[in-house]
Amino acid sequence: MSSKKITLVEVGPRDGLQSEPEILPTDSKVEFINKAIDAGIRRLEVASFVHPKRVPQMADAEALIERLADHDDVSYVGLIMNERGLDRALETKIDEIGMVVLSTDTYNRKNQGVDIDESVRVWGEIAKRAQQNGLRANVMISSAFGCPYEGEVKVERIVELARRVVDASPAELGIADSIGVAVPNQVTELLGRVREVIGDLPLRCHFHNTRNTGLANAQAAVESGVTYLDASIGGIGGCPFAPAATGNIPTDDLLYMLDRSGVETGVSLDKIIDISRWLEQELGRGVPALLPKAGIFPSGDRETA
Repeated sequence: MSSKKITLVEVGPRDGLQSEPEILPTDSKVEFINKAIDAGIRRLEVASFVHPKRVPQMADAEALIERLADHDDVSYVGLIMNERGLDRALETKIDEIGMVVLSTDTYNRKNQGVDIDESVRVWGEIAKRAQQNGLRANVMISSAFGCPYEGEVKVERIVELARRVVDASPAELGIADSIGVAVPNQVTELLGRVREVIGDLPLRCHFHNTRNTGLANAQAAVESGVTYLDASIGGIGGCPFAPAATGNIPTDDLLYMLDRSGVETGVSLDKIIDISRWLEQELGRGVPALLPKAGIFPSGDRETA
């Protein structure tokens, strides 16, 4: 058995559902989150504190968080874009806040209404306030491998952006391929270069399977020593502000790969597949993940990785 250990961050309740056309009722979201916790997930992105007109699927953020069960070993993450989002988050029992800084000014303006410099400045203020209020604060550099508006993004740009955002002492640094353009050698190179400027700070990666390279990129990230990997049960979701950027990597398929590779996660693949099938009933259609269709090999009880 490999000594490698990865913590999965389940983003289905937030990044998954926010990009689906259906708006699930709060009851269903609570059930979704509880099922994921029962399967062994211990970090979950559960909501985003954004304007409900922009992302109506997340309009019930406060009501949802109020109904979530307290667990000593479970951390609930809320995504914020600005100080107003933090104000809302601080009125809830959220455990962590996450903020995104985009790789290009064009995409950052479309996603957050300001340029990168302003987002970095706001992130610094948000991190300070969150930490003063006892919240874990993390930041993610999104579209780190390519922008839907400006095209290729140079590694040097991401390295410099990483240097700037870690000045605010985040609990971790996230690197996201929000539009699913990366390939494994890019992941290896970028993570190696970023590691040179962030030292021992934990790394988290978020991949999309838009061009069917998400799982390969996740494997490259594991081999590069990441601590956390984002995934979405059933592979639901994407990014509502990036053209055609559907397809978070499925927790199901990722977990199968990690399990067969001897990487420990503490999560039950059988239960994750059951949740995907439940999601199909809730959404009224199939989900992109392949494991709910193909099944586990070899068949039989394989409760946790």
